[in-house]
Amino acid sequence: MSQPITPRLAKWPFIVGDLLLLGIVVLTVWQGPSPLALRAIALCAGAVGLGAILGAVPFVLEYRAVVRLAETDVLALTLKQLQNLESVAKNVGAATAQWHGVQDQAAQTQRAAKEIAERMTTEVAQFTEFLKKANDAEKATLRLEVEKLRRNEGEWLQVVVRILDHVFALHQAAARSSKPEVAEQIGAFQHACRDIARRVGLVLFEAQPGEAFDDERHKQVDGEAPAPDDARVKETVGPGLAFQGRLVRPALVALEAAPPPENEPVDSGTAAVPEQTAEAPAKAAEREPEALP
Repeated sequence: MSQPITPRLAKWPFIVGDLLLLGIVVLTVWQGPSPLALRAIALCAGAVGLGAILGAVPFVLEYRAVVRLAETDVLALTLKQLQNLESVAKNVGAATAQWHGVQDQAAQTQRAAKEIAERMTTEVAQFTEFLKKANDAEKATLRLEVEKLRRNEGEWLQVVVRILDHVFALHQAAARSSKPEVAEQIGAFQHACRDIARRVGLVLFEAQPGEAFDDERHKQVDGEAPAPDDARVKETVGPGLAFQGRLVRPALVALEAAPPPENEPVDSGTAAVPEQTAEAPAKAAEREPEALP
């Protein structure tokens, strides 16, 4: 739609008339007697009012023309819309027919989607049941494999512990021999073996001579007799064992002899504690009843 042309009215004749009327008023006031007569005052007032009306007339006429033009445009647009009403009705009818067709297709699509959803639900239930059975079978297989691994772990751990016990017994025998260089070499060999075992979490520990006896970490060679409260460790017969931070076997120790009472004489023959032989650590380790994991 094109922009309507606003009508323009020539305003210069009205402006000239206003100037003439104002000139008459000025001339009357300038040439008239002072004070002015009533007739002169009335003439001046009428000229000023007539000039004001004359100045407003072109704008009023122009406004009326613009309003009439706008009304004419609205009427023309309304007439055009009324003329297009028949074609709009035809389009509405065609759209209604298409909408009925779309509804039928939507109903068919909904039925197809419902069937697909039911089939998917059935397939998901079957697949879930299959996964559950497969998961149970896999768990059983993994449980069996874990049990096998634990048995294998216990077996190789027992083998390593027995080897380390014999190495400890060999080191004790070398320490009691008269060959310090042999004892030093076997001590280095024992340290290397324990360092290798420590890498898999297997740690062997010994009780220091003079250390206080601990029921949790220590065990006597003769385990039947209870140890006194102030018992002290004389020497380690068999090393203790900890696997991955868990105590598996306490250290097998020999205790210092208890001092005799003050009122009894000390018998040097009975107070002496016999030394452990070189075979004592190995035999003590073999008699250890603690089961390894």
